[in-house]
Amino acid sequence: MIFQSINPATGEVIKEYQEMTSKQVEDILQDSYQTYQEWRRVSFSQRATCMAKAAQILRNRKDEYARLMAMEMGKPIAQGRAEAEKCAWVCEYYAENAEQFLQAETVETDASRSFIAFQPLGMVLAIMPWNFPFWQVFRFAAPALMAGNVGVLKHASNVFGCALAIEDIFRQAGFPEHAFRSLLIGSQQVNRVIEHPLVKAVTLTGSTPAGSAVAQKAGAMIKKTVLELGGSDPYVILEDADLEATVATCVNSRLINSGQSCIAAKRFIVLEPLRKQFETMFVEYMRARKMGDPLEEDTEIGPQARHDLRDDLHRQVQKSIQQGATCVLGGEIPPGTGAFYPPTVLSNVTTGMPAHDEELFGPVAAIISARDEADAIRIANDSKFGLGASVFTRDTAKGERIATYELEAGNCFVNAFVKSDPRLPFGGIKESGYGRELSHYGIKEFVNIKTVYVR
Repeated sequence: MIFQSINPATGEVIKEYQEMTSKQVEDILQDSYQTYQEWRRVSFSQRATCMAKAAQILRNRKDEYARLMAMEMGKPIAQGRAEAEKCAWVCEYYAENAEQFLQAETVETDASRSFIAFQPLGMVLAIMPWNFPFWQVFRFAAPALMAGNVGVLKHASNVFGCALAIEDIFRQAGFPEHAFRSLLIGSQQVNRVIEHPLVKAVTLTGSTPAGSAVAQKAGAMIKKTVLELGGSDPYVILEDADLEATVATCVNSRLINSGQSCIAAKRFIVLEPLRKQFETMFVEYMRARKMGDPLEEDTEIGPQARHDLRDDLHRQVQKSIQQGATCVLGGEIPPGTGAFYPPTVLSNVTTGMPAHDEELFGPVAAIISARDEADAIRIANDSKFGLGASVFTRDTAKGERIATYELEAGNCFVNAFVKSDPRLPFGGIKESGYGRELSHYGIKEFVNIKTVYVR
């Protein structure tokens, strides 16, 4: 099979990639396994030296990587540079902290010595999406490699250029040649890789259906999985919120990565006394954002990553309108080439509509009215997803209480938009997945938490 990398802004074919054969995949897995036998015994300081070098490469070549992301999946180039910088940050974070995170923990028992050791599992398969083609990979790879594992990546087929660039970064940074490899394969080969006896664990970021399929296959093989799946993040706006700051934050969250983010704000749940004022200001801020060529510095919204994804988004918008939602901004596919979709705002959104029940993966916002605080929390939790949530109020003690005890999500923020940070665990509940990435929790997902007891 031939895979094509297509510029979503122009429809131009950038490059074609020949799918790897079963033998090529087998050779990579065998080479990676042999590398693991050596890498697992390398000291933390040696691993950290390589990881710090990877961070340096990312920073030195961030313009190149940002352009690659813009060309392959349409990310505005300024956001691509920020993504490369964030990848450098996560590399540095684990280079500095992995040894401490994985120090043996002494436990007092009736033994002469008993402790908990953290040992690598082996080869970890990562199945990653196109929307953050560098960040999603590095936030798995940095902790996994620092723990002594090796990684193999099955990236989305429209960003194979990014996959090979990441492989090259680790190689240039001094990691063994086969410590991190990219498999240029389609989804039909994934099950065979999961089944392979040398693969010890699987991590996936992607859609809920994809996560379910991978979890079933890995579960049948008794292999550890971490899943970061879809989201329909609710943002609860209480009556006492700082309106201008709240609207600016909400719009930033909804439009980051041209709206193509699992943790972007999707549902804006506004108490009725504030709803009209919020909606008016929100539409103004959304309308002001510039959509255009992702290679231009001032572009804030690029194309959607593929035409089929843009068309699926438009169908969700149209169906919501047919079911009673009011389109107060956007909602029409613009003329011309490219997979563009304009900033769109739907009001009067209620349960049963795609804009309420499904993940809208693009620059489309759903405004939902709530009677009071309790009703807003009920609506926020009325979702099969549980990735992120945010609450806006001048009463930060109230906001903290709601975020801590009331909102059903893995990442709950107060007066800020949901984002990942290497220092904090990241992941979801319900159909948004399980397990955690980042922080000390993330590096411990793919280790053997081993009890050692000495009489």
